Amino acid sequence: MYTTLISAAELRQLMDSGRPLSVLDCSFDLMNADAGQAQFEAEHIPGSLYVHLDRHLSDKTGADRASGGRHPLPSRETFARRLGDLGVSNDAQVVVLDRQGANYCGRLWWMLKWSGHEAVAVLDGGLPAWKAAGGAIAQGPASAPATTRFELRPPLAHTASTQDILDTLGRPGLTLIDARAPARFRGETEPLDPVAGHIPGALNRPFGLNVTPDGRFRPVDELRAEFHRLLAGRDPASVVHHCGSGVSAIPNLIAMELAGLGRARLYPGSWSEWSNTPGTPRAQG
Repeated sequence: MYTTLISAAELRQLMDSGRPLSVLDCSFDLMNADAGQAQFEAEHIPGSLYVHLDRHLSDKTGADRASGGRHPLPSRETFARRLGDLGVSNDAQVVVLDRQGANYCGRLWWMLKWSGHEAVAVLDGGLPAWKAAGGAIAQGPASAPATTRFELRPPLAHTASTQDILDTLGRPGLTLIDARAPARFRGETEPLDPVAGHIPGALNRPFGLNVTPDGRFRPVDELRAEFHRLLAGRDPASVVHHCGSGVSAIPNLIAMELAGLGRARLYPGSWSEWSNTPGTPRAQG
């Protein structure tokens, strides 16, 4: 079972083994919601399917969504139905990838854990790593998958709500890590949300620090040392990761797990929910 990262060579071996496997491509562009689909149809791993951030991994209109913010989580039940429509079975090893340094496929990695599915891993380096390793490439739309029924199991990843954070803000049992760019964190600019700044007391670690220029996660010892410096004695179990809308926080969460610091919680609504909630404190600088 692969549960964090999988290399291109390991994926090729897995594909040859005949084991149940789902390969899901989550490439995306926040500024152009159609770009990921176009990238997929231009070139993708044979047999893989495209997963759209807005259509599959969010629920902007449903009454039973599980969080707020710009990319609200669908309910676990809704997500399970979508997984079934994608042909994901409970006995499958799932491999997720993108072309953006795990910024978008990390969301699917986390949501599968949240749905009780541990056998999911990020293709380290994404499609570029697959191509560099000599992996085959297909073009055009994916074939329709054979649908199945995905059964929810107890969550293996957990969330913190706005109220959870308000109830523990400023106490030793809560450490917030914000994955946004430093200028957004400091409140010097805010291109997406109505209020600039950050949650008081949050630490800043931009998500891009976790990967090398070729999109692979950095060595475990480097990640561990950097998180220890950032936490400065704080308990890793107290960490809640967030960002703008609960998407780009996931590379930080994966990196902490790779570093042996456990699976931290996620605030899925993140700054987009916090900044739109009346009465929440905000900080700048």
